[in-house]
Amino acid sequence: MVTVPQRAGPADPLPSSPARAEGSVRRTTSIDSSRPDGMDGETMVDARGRDLRTSEGSAPADGFEQVLTATIGADRTLVAAVAEPAEPRLSGLLGTVVGPGFRARMAAVLPDHAARRTLLHTLLDDLPGAALVSGYARQRAQPPVAPRDASAGGAFAQHVKASEDMCAGWAADATIMVTFRTTGSIPTPMGPVAPVLERPGDLLSWHVMAPLGRQATRRRRRLDLLPPSADRATWAFDSHFRDSYRDAAGVETAVHEYVVNGWLDPGCRHIGGVLAEASVLPWVECPGAVASASQLAGRSVADLRAEVRAEFTGTTTCTHLNDSFRILADVVPLLALAHAGAATP
Repeated sequence: MVTVPQRAGPADPLPSSPARAEGSVRRTTSIDSSRPDGMDGETMVDARGRDLRTSEGSAPADGFEQVLTATIGADRTLVAAVAEPAEPRLSGLLGTVVGPGFRARMAAVLPDHAARRTLLHTLLDDLPGAALVSGYARQRAQPPVAPRDASAGGAFAQHVKASEDMCAGWAADATIMVTFRTTGSIPTPMGPVAPVLERPGDLLSWHVMAPLGRQATRRRRRLDLLPPSADRATWAFDSHFRDSYRDAAGVETAVHEYVVNGWLDPGCRHIGGVLAEASVLPWVECPGAVASASQLAGRSVADLRAEVRAEFTGTTTCTHLNDSFRILADVVPLLALAHAGAATP
């Protein structure tokens, strides 16, 4: 395991989640990935989510919860998937690689969920990213390895080469690629201890999650939709994302973490403005991607998922930040929940 501590990125994780504002709607999701049969075995996924509307006095008014349990094989294909509330059409995703192409297949199998941006859609849409990050557990569990020949034509070297310039952290002259060319190994980031995100005194600040297992990863998201106020005439959003890892000793550390804040235009159809902040990132080059947030202004909320995937590419972007941008499309169902005053699945 190769570490390059002097090249580490920001390490300022969010200390807690903000208080729920009256009239706001909060969507929280989590995806836990573990390998109980060893690092070369299947990945067990425990994914959960909740939509919660807060009424007068910050008490809960209406909510909806979703659970998804899944198994991903060693070959990265989806072996099993069960949802609660039930969705029998998930069987149409079995055998699909949880990676490139998975989201397109999911949209084809569950078009109504994709159109309504349901919690189940959000969990499935985030599954490829969570599966990718779950590989961090394997990286941390490995003993130090002997240097490899970075110029070799093997599968490992080809995979690394194919990832060059895909984002700020994987730029040709960034820490990852320079370390690989020098040592033949990918450096391992070592993030700060992850503070508890549940807000003290508010048992409803997050949905209920099982304790994160050792040598397991967790992807968490929170999206708050905030109503107009005395000093703001439009709806606003406050989004937080964290990937974390719990090591063999039981210490949970943050791997990636972003905060994305902004507001909608008066018609609530377009992004008015966005500000992204890098709280925790592996390498010094990674925060360079936050400037890409300015490209969201004026875009249709309904088109965010497709446009970010198609246009936000290369070394000025970050794949994890892109997913945080794409998740902003979920303000559409949250607006409906806020205006309807009742939970909808």
